[in-house]
Amino acid sequence: MNLFFIGWQNMRHRPASVILSLILFALGIGLVSFLLQVDRQIQQKFENNLAGIDLVVGAKGSPLQLVLSSMYHIDAPTGNISLGNARPFLRRGHPLIERAVPLSMGDSYRGFRIVGTTHEILELYEITTAEESLWRKHFEVTVGVSVAEKLSLNIGDRFQSSHGFTDDLHSHDQDLVVVGILPPTNTVLDQLILTAPGTYWHMHGEHTEEKEAGDKTQDHNHSDHEHSHSKGDHEGHDHDSNHDEHTEAGDDERKMEEENFSQASLSYLLRQPDEVAITSMLLQFKGRNFQALNLGRNINENTDLQAASPAIEINRLFSLLDSANAAIKALALAIVFVSAISIFLALYNKLRTRKFELAYMRVKGASRTQVFFLIILEGLLISVLGIVLGFVLSYSGLYLLSSSLESNYNYSLSQLQFTVSDVWIILAGLGVGVIAALIPAIQASRTDISLILNKGEAGG
Repeated sequence: MNLFFIGWQNMRHRPASVILSLILFALGIGLVSFLLQVDRQIQQKFENNLAGIDLVVGAKGSPLQLVLSSMYHIDAPTGNISLGNARPFLRRGHPLIERAVPLSMGDSYRGFRIVGTTHEILELYEITTAEESLWRKHFEVTVGVSVAEKLSLNIGDRFQSSHGFTDDLHSHDQDLVVVGILPPTNTVLDQLILTAPGTYWHMHGEHTEEKEAGDKTQDHNHSDHEHSHSKGDHEGHDHDSNHDEHTEAGDDERKMEEENFSQASLSYLLRQPDEVAITSMLLQFKGRNFQALNLGRNINENTDLQAASPAIEINRLFSLLDSANAAIKALALAIVFVSAISIFLALYNKLRTRKFELAYMRVKGASRTQVFFLIILEGLLISVLGIVLGFVLSYSGLYLLSSSLESNYNYSLSQLQFTVSDVWIILAGLGVGVIAALIPAIQASRTDISLILNKGEAGG
Protein backbone atom coordinates (compact mmCIF):
# COMPACT_ATOMS: atom_id res chain seq x y z
CA MET A 1 0.00 0.00 0.00
CA ASN A 2 1.59 3.26 -1.19
CA LEU A 3 0.82 5.74 1.59
CA PHE A 4 2.61 8.58 -0.19
CA PHE A 5 0.45 8.18 -3.31
CA ILE A 6 -2.77 7.98 -1.26
CA GLY A 7 -1.79 11.05 0.79
CA TRP A 8 -0.96 13.05 -2.33
CA GLN A 9 -4.28 12.13 -3.97
CA ASN A 10 -6.19 13.14 -0.83
CA MET A 11 -4.48 16.57 -0.89
CA ARG A 12 -5.38 17.04 -4.55
CA HIS A 13 -9.05 16.41 -3.82
CA ARG A 14 -9.28 19.25 -1.28
CA PRO A 15 -7.15 22.01 -2.86
CA ALA A 16 -8.83 25.03 -1.22
CA SER A 17 -7.92 24.19 2.39
CA VAL A 18 -4.48 22.86 1.38
CA ILE A 19 -3.61 26.01 -0.59
CA LEU A 20 -4.64 28.26 2.32
CA SER A 21 -2.53 26.26 4.77
CA LEU A 22 0.34 26.19 2.28
CA ILE A 23 0.35 29.97 1.73
CA LEU A 24 0.28 30.74 5.46
CA PHE A 25 3.01 28.23 6.20
CA ALA A 26 5.22 29.51 3.35
CA LEU A 27 4.83 33.13 4.48
CA GLY A 28 5.90 32.28 8.02
CA ILE A 29 8.86 30.15 6.95
CA GLY A 30 9.90 32.69 4.33
CA LEU A 31 9.86 35.61 6.78
CA VAL A 32 11.88 33.75 9.40
CA SER A 33 14.45 32.61 6.82
CA PHE A 34 14.68 36.07 5.26
CA LEU A 35 15.23 37.84 8.58
CA LEU A 36 17.89 35.38 9.74
CA GLN A 37 19.73 35.59 6.42
CA VAL A 38 19.68 39.40 6.32
CA ASP A 39 20.71 39.71 9.96
CA ARG A 40 23.62 37.29 9.52
CA GLN A 41 24.90 38.77 6.28
CA ILE A 42 24.68 42.39 7.42
CA GLN A 43 26.53 41.59 10.63
CA GLN A 44 29.14 39.75 8.58
CA LYS A 45 29.57 42.77 6.31
CA PHE A 46 30.00 45.12 9.26
CA GLU A 47 32.45 42.82 11.02
CA ASN A 48 34.59 42.35 7.90
CA ASN A 49 35.03 46.11 7.63
CA LEU A 50 35.95 46.75 11.26
CA ALA A 51 39.58 45.99 10.29
CA GLY A 52 40.84 46.55 13.82
CA ILE A 53 39.89 50.24 13.67
CA ASP A 54 39.62 51.60 17.20
CA LEU A 55 38.64 55.19 16.49
CA VAL A 56 37.34 57.35 13.64
CA VAL A 57 38.21 61.04 13.89
CA GLY A 58 36.56 63.74 11.78
CA ALA A 59 34.42 66.85 11.87
CA LYS A 60 31.81 67.47 14.55
CA GLY A 61 28.41 65.95 13.90
CA SER A 62 26.74 62.59 14.27
CA PRO A 63 29.24 59.93 15.46
CA LEU A 64 27.26 57.18 13.73
CA GLN A 65 27.29 59.17 10.49
CA LEU A 66 31.06 59.63 10.86
CA VAL A 67 31.58 55.87 11.24
CA LEU A 68 29.21 54.91 8.41
CA SER A 69 30.74 57.41 5.99
CA SER A 70 34.40 56.76 6.80
CA MET A 71 34.37 52.97 7.30
CA TYR A 72 31.38 51.68 5.36
CA HIS A 73 30.95 54.50 2.83
CA ILE A 74 27.15 54.42 3.02
CA ASP A 75 26.51 57.94 4.32
CA ALA A 76 27.67 61.50 3.66
CA PRO A 77 30.71 62.73 5.62
CA THR A 78 30.16 65.10 8.54
CA GLY A 79 32.51 67.65 6.91
CA ASN A 80 36.23 68.30 6.49
CA ILE A 81 38.99 68.91 8.99
CA SER A 82 42.26 70.80 8.52
CA LEU A 83 45.54 68.99 8.24
CA GLY A 84 46.80 71.21 11.05
CA ASN A 85 44.27 69.72 13.47
CA ALA A 86 44.86 66.18 12.19
CA ARG A 87 48.66 66.36 12.09
CA PRO A 88 49.32 65.33 15.75
CA PHE A 89 47.48 62.03 15.18
CA LEU A 90 49.08 61.31 11.82
CA ARG A 91 52.69 61.69 12.88
CA ARG A 92 54.64 58.50 13.36
CA GLY A 93 55.82 57.75 16.87
CA HIS A 94 52.59 58.66 18.63
CA PRO A 95 52.63 56.93 22.04
CA LEU A 96 49.10 55.54 21.66
CA ILE A 97 48.46 55.22 17.92
CA GLU A 98 49.92 52.31 15.96
CA ARG A 99 48.50 53.32 12.58
CA ALA A 100 46.66 56.41 11.29
CA VAL A 101 45.00 56.46 7.87
CA PRO A 102 43.80 59.81 6.44
CA LEU A 103 40.75 59.90 4.17
CA SER A 104 39.64 62.55 1.69
CA MET A 105 36.16 62.03 0.26
CA GLY A 106 33.56 63.86 -1.79
CA ASP A 107 33.86 62.57 -5.36
CA SER A 108 32.68 59.46 -7.16
CA TYR A 109 32.59 57.74 -10.50
CA ARG A 110 29.35 56.11 -11.69
CA GLY A 111 28.21 55.58 -8.10
CA PHE A 112 31.52 54.27 -6.71
CA ARG A 113 33.25 56.50 -4.19
CA ILE A 114 36.73 57.89 -4.74
CA VAL A 115 38.83 58.02 -1.58
CA GLY A 116 42.06 59.96 -1.27
CA THR A 117 44.28 58.08 1.15
CA THR A 118 47.73 56.66 1.77
CA HIS A 119 49.03 53.13 1.35
CA GLU A 120 48.55 52.56 5.09
CA ILE A 121 44.91 51.72 4.37
CA LEU A 122 46.04 48.43 2.83
CA GLU A 123 47.99 47.58 5.99
CA LEU A 124 44.89 48.34 8.02
CA TYR A 125 42.89 45.74 6.09
CA GLU A 126 45.91 43.40 5.85
CA ILE A 127 45.91 43.51 2.04
CA THR A 128 49.07 42.68 0.12
CA THR A 129 49.46 43.49 -3.55
CA ALA A 130 52.19 44.28 -6.05
CA GLU A 131 53.87 47.69 -5.65
CA GLU A 132 53.40 48.55 -9.32
CA SER A 133 49.61 48.28 -8.94
CA LEU A 134 49.44 50.96 -6.22
CA TRP A 135 48.62 54.61 -6.78
CA ARG A 136 51.67 56.81 -6.20
CA LYS A 137 51.13 60.13 -7.98
CA HIS A 138 48.26 62.57 -8.18
CA PHE A 139 45.46 61.41 -10.53
CA GLU A 140 46.58 57.78 -10.36
CA VAL A 141 43.97 55.39 -8.98
CA THR A 142 43.82 51.79 -7.84
CA VAL A 143 40.33 50.33 -8.03
CA GLY A 144 38.65 47.58 -6.05
CA VAL A 145 37.80 44.33 -7.78
CA SER A 146 34.04 45.02 -7.72
CA VAL A 147 34.58 48.42 -9.32
CA ALA A 148 36.73 46.91 -12.05
CA GLU A 149 34.21 44.15 -12.79
CA LYS A 150 31.06 46.26 -12.74
CA LEU A 151 32.49 49.20 -14.68
CA SER A 152 34.75 47.08 -16.96
CA LEU A 153 37.83 49.07 -15.96
CA ASN A 154 41.31 47.88 -16.93
CA ILE A 155 44.80 49.13 -16.19
CA GLY A 156 45.52 52.18 -18.31
CA ASP A 157 41.88 53.27 -18.61
CA ARG A 158 41.05 56.91 -17.98
CA PHE A 159 37.89 58.51 -16.62
CA GLN A 160 36.64 61.75 -15.09
CA SER A 161 35.13 61.80 -11.62
CA SER A 162 31.90 63.50 -10.54
CA HIS A 163 31.71 65.97 -7.69
CA GLY A 164 29.58 64.39 -4.97
CA PHE A 165 28.34 60.84 -4.65
CA THR A 166 26.00 60.84 -7.66
CA ASP A 167 26.60 61.28 -11.38
CA ASP A 168 24.06 64.09 -11.56
CA LEU A 169 26.62 66.69 -10.48
CA HIS A 170 29.31 68.16 -12.72
CA SER A 171 32.41 66.21 -13.67
CA HIS A 172 35.99 67.33 -13.09
CA ASP A 173 38.09 68.11 -16.15
CA GLN A 174 41.16 66.19 -15.03
CA ASP A 175 41.43 62.54 -16.10
CA LEU A 176 42.13 59.82 -13.55
CA VAL A 177 44.17 56.88 -14.79
CA VAL A 178 43.85 53.31 -13.51
CA VAL A 179 47.26 51.94 -12.49
CA GLY A 180 46.12 48.84 -10.61
CA ILE A 181 43.29 46.61 -9.46
CA LEU A 182 43.17 45.26 -5.90
CA PRO A 183 42.69 41.52 -5.32
CA PRO A 184 39.34 40.43 -3.85
CA THR A 185 39.26 41.37 -0.15
CA ASN A 186 35.61 40.80 0.89
CA THR A 187 35.77 44.26 2.48
CA VAL A 188 34.65 47.75 1.54
CA LEU A 189 37.88 48.16 -0.44
CA ASP A 190 36.34 46.00 -3.17
CA GLN A 191 34.00 48.88 -4.06
CA LEU A 192 36.29 51.88 -3.65
CA ILE A 193 38.53 53.86 -5.99
CA LEU A 194 41.72 54.78 -4.14
CA THR A 195 43.94 57.72 -5.00
CA ALA A 196 46.39 60.12 -3.34
CA PRO A 197 44.94 62.78 -0.98
CA GLY A 198 46.53 65.47 -3.13
CA THR A 199 44.32 64.47 -6.05
CA TYR A 200 41.44 66.15 -4.23
CA TRP A 201 43.39 69.36 -3.67
CA HIS A 202 44.26 69.60 -7.35
CA MET A 203 40.75 68.87 -8.61
CA HIS A 204 39.12 71.27 -6.14
CA GLY A 205 41.62 74.08 -6.62
CA GLU A 206 43.18 73.83 -3.16
CA HIS A 207 46.72 73.19 -4.38
CA THR A 208 48.32 76.66 -4.43
CA GLU A 209 51.33 77.85 -6.42
CA GLU A 210 53.25 78.22 -3.19
CA LYS A 211 52.82 74.53 -2.42
CA GLU A 212 53.79 73.57 -5.96
CA ALA A 213 56.94 75.65 -5.68
CA GLY A 214 57.70 74.00 -2.37
CA ASP A 215 57.35 70.57 -3.92
CA LYS A 216 59.64 71.52 -6.79
CA THR A 217 62.21 72.92 -4.38
CA GLN A 218 62.09 69.73 -2.36
CA ASP A 219 62.47 67.61 -5.49
CA HIS A 220 65.45 69.78 -6.48
CA ASN A 221 67.02 69.33 -3.06
CA HIS A 222 66.58 65.58 -3.36
CA SER A 223 68.30 65.65 -6.76
CA ASP A 224 71.20 67.71 -5.38
CA HIS A 225 71.50 65.38 -2.43
CA GLU A 226 71.52 62.39 -4.71
CA HIS A 227 74.20 63.98 -6.90
CA SER A 228 76.32 64.84 -3.89
CA HIS A 229 75.89 61.35 -2.52
CA SER A 230 77.00 59.83 -5.82
CA LYS A 231 80.11 62.00 -5.79
CA GLY A 232 80.88 60.92 -2.22
CA ASP A 233 80.54 57.31 -3.24
CA HIS A 234 83.02 57.81 -6.06
CA GLU A 235 85.63 59.39 -3.84
CA GLY A 236 85.13 56.74 -1.19
CA HIS A 237 86.46 53.98 -3.39
CA ASP A 238 89.94 54.67 -1.96
CA HIS A 239 88.82 53.80 1.57
CA ASP A 240 86.89 50.59 2.31
CA SER A 241 85.47 51.80 5.61
CA ASN A 242 84.12 55.02 4.07
CA HIS A 243 82.64 52.99 1.25
CA ASP A 244 80.65 50.81 3.68
CA GLU A 245 79.34 53.86 5.53
CA HIS A 246 78.31 55.57 2.33
CA THR A 247 76.60 52.40 1.09
CA GLU A 248 74.53 52.06 4.26
CA ALA A 249 73.65 55.75 4.23
CA GLY A 250 72.78 55.52 0.56
CA ASP A 251 70.35 52.66 1.17
CA ASP A 252 68.55 54.63 3.88
CA GLU A 253 68.40 57.78 1.79
CA ARG A 254 67.20 55.95 -1.30
CA LYS A 255 64.43 54.38 0.77
CA MET A 256 63.51 57.78 2.18
CA GLU A 257 63.59 59.37 -1.25
CA GLU A 258 61.39 56.62 -2.67
CA GLU A 259 58.86 57.31 0.06
CA ASN A 260 59.06 61.07 -0.52
CA PHE A 261 58.55 60.53 -4.23
CA SER A 262 55.22 58.82 -3.60
CA GLN A 263 52.48 61.42 -3.31
CA ALA A 264 50.36 58.74 -1.64
CA SER A 265 52.68 58.43 1.34
CA LEU A 266 52.03 59.74 4.82
CA SER A 267 55.34 61.63 4.86
CA TYR A 268 54.33 63.55 1.72
CA LEU A 269 50.97 64.42 3.27
CA LEU A 270 52.58 65.71 6.47
CA ARG A 271 54.77 68.12 4.46
CA GLN A 272 51.68 69.99 3.24
CA PRO A 273 50.48 73.26 4.82
CA ASP A 274 48.11 73.16 7.79
CA GLU A 275 45.22 74.73 5.90
CA VAL A 276 44.70 71.89 3.42
CA ALA A 277 41.74 69.69 4.27
CA ILE A 278 41.07 66.01 4.71
CA THR A 279 37.78 64.36 5.65
CA SER A 280 38.61 61.98 8.47
CA MET A 281 41.15 59.57 9.97
CA LEU A 282 41.02 55.89 10.87
CA LEU A 283 43.08 55.16 13.99
CA GLN A 284 44.41 51.87 15.30
CA PHE A 285 45.80 51.76 18.85
CA LYS A 286 49.08 50.22 19.92
CA GLY A 287 47.34 48.71 22.92
CA ARG A 288 44.06 48.96 24.76
CA ASN A 289 45.31 50.68 27.90
CA PHE A 290 43.52 53.31 29.96
CA GLN A 291 44.99 56.23 28.03
CA ALA A 292 44.05 54.76 24.64
CA LEU A 293 40.49 54.03 25.72
CA ASN A 294 40.12 57.65 26.90
CA LEU A 295 41.64 59.17 23.78
CA GLY A 296 38.26 59.53 22.07
CA ARG A 297 36.74 61.39 25.00
CA ASN A 298 39.78 63.68 25.24
CA ILE A 299 39.49 64.52 21.54
CA ASN A 300 35.78 65.31 21.87
CA GLU A 301 36.24 67.48 24.95
CA ASN A 302 39.47 69.31 24.13
CA THR A 303 39.61 69.73 20.35
CA ASP A 304 37.44 70.88 17.45
CA LEU A 305 37.42 67.31 16.16
CA GLN A 306 35.02 64.47 16.80
CA ALA A 307 36.08 60.94 17.70
CA ALA A 308 33.74 57.96 17.38
CA SER A 309 34.27 54.34 18.39
CA PRO A 310 33.14 51.99 15.58
CA ALA A 311 32.31 49.15 17.98
CA ILE A 312 30.08 51.37 20.13
CA GLU A 313 28.31 53.03 17.21
CA ILE A 314 27.67 49.79 15.31
CA ASN A 315 26.30 48.14 18.46
CA ARG A 316 24.05 51.15 18.91
CA LEU A 317 22.86 50.82 15.33
CA PHE A 318 22.05 47.13 15.78
CA SER A 319 20.22 47.87 19.03
CA LEU A 320 18.01 50.33 17.13
CA LEU A 321 17.28 47.69 14.51
CA ASP A 322 16.70 44.91 17.05
CA SER A 323 13.25 46.14 18.08
CA ALA A 324 11.98 46.22 14.49
CA ASN A 325 13.68 42.90 13.79
CA ALA A 326 12.09 41.31 16.86
CA ALA A 327 8.65 42.61 15.87
CA ILE A 328 8.89 41.12 12.39
CA LYS A 329 10.16 37.82 13.79
CA ALA A 330 7.22 37.73 16.19
CA LEU A 331 4.88 38.33 13.25
CA ALA A 332 6.55 35.50 11.31
CA LEU A 333 6.20 33.09 14.24
CA ALA A 334 2.55 34.11 14.64
CA ILE A 335 1.95 33.31 10.97
CA VAL A 336 3.62 29.91 11.42
CA PHE A 337 1.39 29.24 14.44
CA VAL A 338 -1.75 30.22 12.51
CA SER A 339 -0.66 28.03 9.61
CA ALA A 340 -0.21 25.10 12.02
CA ILE A 341 -3.77 25.61 13.25
CA SER A 342 -4.92 25.79 9.63
CA ILE A 343 -3.22 22.46 8.84
CA PHE A 344 -4.76 20.93 11.95
CA LEU A 345 -8.27 22.12 11.07
CA ALA A 346 -7.93 21.00 7.46
CA LEU A 347 -6.96 17.47 8.51
CA TYR A 348 -9.38 17.28 11.44
CA ASN A 349 -12.43 18.48 9.52
CA LYS A 350 -11.63 16.18 6.63
CA LEU A 351 -11.79 13.13 8.93
CA ARG A 352 -15.57 13.38 9.14
CA THR A 353 -15.89 12.88 5.38
CA ARG A 354 -13.12 10.28 5.23
CA LYS A 355 -14.21 7.90 7.98
CA PHE A 356 -15.72 5.40 5.56
CA GLU A 357 -12.61 5.64 3.36
CA LEU A 358 -10.34 4.93 6.33
CA ALA A 359 -12.53 2.04 7.47
CA TYR A 360 -12.43 0.60 3.97
CA MET A 361 -8.62 0.80 4.09
CA ARG A 362 -8.63 -1.12 7.33
CA VAL A 363 -10.86 -3.84 5.79
CA LYS A 364 -8.41 -4.08 2.88
CA GLY A 365 -5.61 -4.87 5.31
CA ALA A 366 -4.27 -1.48 6.45
CA SER A 367 -3.20 -1.47 10.08
CA ARG A 368 -3.88 1.25 12.65
CA THR A 369 -0.23 2.28 12.34
CA GLN A 370 -0.53 2.73 8.57
CA VAL A 371 -3.63 4.88 8.96
CA PHE A 372 -1.85 6.92 11.63
CA PHE A 373 1.17 7.54 9.40
CA LEU A 374 -1.05 8.34 6.42
CA ILE A 375 -2.45 11.40 8.22
CA ILE A 376 1.02 12.34 9.54
CA LEU A 377 2.34 12.06 5.98
CA GLU A 378 -0.33 14.44 4.71
CA GLY A 379 0.69 16.99 7.35
CA LEU A 380 4.34 16.53 6.37
CA LEU A 381 3.56 16.96 2.67
CA ILE A 382 1.90 20.32 3.36
CA SER A 383 4.81 21.44 5.53
CA VAL A 384 7.44 20.30 2.97
CA LEU A 385 5.71 22.20 0.19
CA GLY A 386 5.39 25.21 2.50
CA ILE A 387 9.09 25.06 3.40
CA VAL A 388 10.12 24.90 -0.27
CA LEU A 389 7.83 27.79 -1.20
CA GLY A 390 8.99 29.70 1.89
CA PHE A 391 12.65 29.43 0.88
CA VAL A 392 11.75 30.53 -2.63
CA LEU A 393 10.09 33.63 -1.15
CA SER A 394 13.06 34.18 1.19
CA TYR A 395 15.72 34.06 -1.51
CA SER A 396 13.58 36.14 -3.85
CA GLY A 397 13.36 38.77 -1.12
CA LEU A 398 17.14 38.58 -0.61
CA TYR A 399 17.66 39.09 -4.33
CA LEU A 400 15.44 42.18 -4.39
CA LEU A 401 17.10 43.60 -1.27
CA SER A 402 20.58 42.88 -2.66
CA SER A 403 19.67 44.63 -5.92
CA SER A 404 18.44 47.66 -3.99
CA LEU A 405 21.57 47.81 -1.79
CA GLU A 406 23.82 47.41 -4.80
CA SER A 407 22.01 50.17 -6.67
CA ASN A 408 22.11 52.64 -3.76
CA TYR A 409 25.26 51.71 -1.82
CA ASN A 410 27.19 49.23 -4.04
CA TYR A 411 26.76 46.57 -1.35
CA SER A 412 25.37 43.17 -2.24
CA LEU A 413 24.15 40.15 -0.30
CA SER A 414 24.85 36.54 -1.19
CA GLN A 415 21.50 35.08 -2.26
CA LEU A 416 22.46 31.39 -2.03
CA GLN A 417 24.06 30.70 1.34
CA PHE A 418 22.59 27.61 2.96
CA THR A 419 23.50 27.74 6.65
CA VAL A 420 22.89 25.88 9.90
CA SER A 421 20.00 28.24 10.67
CA ASP A 422 18.27 27.04 7.49
CA VAL A 423 18.60 23.44 8.68
CA TRP A 424 16.92 24.38 11.96
CA ILE A 425 14.14 26.17 10.07
CA ILE A 426 13.51 23.04 8.00
CA LEU A 427 13.46 20.79 11.07
CA ALA A 428 11.16 23.21 12.90
CA GLY A 429 8.84 23.37 9.89
CA LEU A 430 8.63 19.60 9.67
CA GLY A 431 7.98 19.47 13.41
CA VAL A 432 5.08 21.91 13.04
CA GLY A 433 3.59 19.74 10.31
CA VAL A 434 3.82 16.59 12.47
CA ILE A 435 2.35 18.30 15.55
CA ALA A 436 -0.53 19.78 13.54
CA ALA A 437 -1.38 16.33 12.14
CA LEU A 438 -0.87 14.41 15.38
CA ILE A 439 -4.40 14.67 16.87
CA PRO A 440 -6.18 13.92 13.55
CA ALA A 441 -3.82 10.97 13.02
CA ILE A 442 -4.57 9.52 16.48
CA GLN A 443 -8.30 9.83 15.91
CA ALA A 444 -8.04 8.23 12.46
CA SER A 445 -6.08 5.26 13.83
CA ARG A 446 -8.75 4.67 16.50
CA THR A 447 -11.59 4.48 14.00
CA ASP A 448 -14.18 1.76 14.88
CA ILE A 449 -14.44 -0.21 11.63
CA SER A 450 -17.64 -2.15 12.45
CA LEU A 451 -19.52 0.94 13.66
CA ILE A 452 -18.67 2.99 10.59
CA LEU A 453 -19.42 0.17 8.16
CA ASN A 454 -22.78 -0.56 9.88
CA LYS A 455 -23.70 3.14 9.61
CA GLY A 456 -22.70 3.06 5.98
CA GLU A 457 -24.88 0.03 5.30
CA ALA A 458 -27.78 1.49 7.26
CA GLY A 459 -27.44 4.71 5.32
CA GLY A 460 -27.38 2.72 2.08
